[in-house]
Amino acid sequence: MVLTRSSQPRKQRKALAEAPLHARWRFLNARLSDDLEKEYGVKRLPVRVGDTVIIMRGDWKGHEGKVVEVDLKRSRIAVEGVTIKKSDGTPVFYVIHPSKVMIKKLGEIDDVRRKIIERRQKKEKKERAGPEKSSGGDANG
Repeated sequence: MVLTRSSQPRKQRKALAEAPLHARWRFLNARLSDDLEKEYGVKRLPVRVGDTVIIMRGDWKGHEGKVVEVDLKRSRIAVEGVTIKKSDGTPVFYVIHPSKVMIKKLGEIDDVRRKIIERRQKKEKKERAGPEKSSGGDANG
């Protein structure tokens, strides 16, 4: 699903900001760890509550924890233990973009997630096989 064909930054930002909820799950993809990638045959999956992730970029680099909240509207996730203090002293989650984390352990794998994995496995296999070459003769030649 293409949000916009334009390469203009303003139109790209507008398309991301106005994307419908069913399309926003694409923005929540995170890379799988090497062992999970080999196990499932998939490079990326949408982050869900209950997944264990490790933060790869930013001030919290190297921190590992469970995802406690997924914000579709802002395309951000909250990880347990990653908090900052407000001026009155109350801790609040520091939200992180899913592209800056790596999934170390998947949470619950239900039917929906299983279908996503199977669909992406088929796509990965098709891409690895490369373009199919026709064995028959050409009509032009």
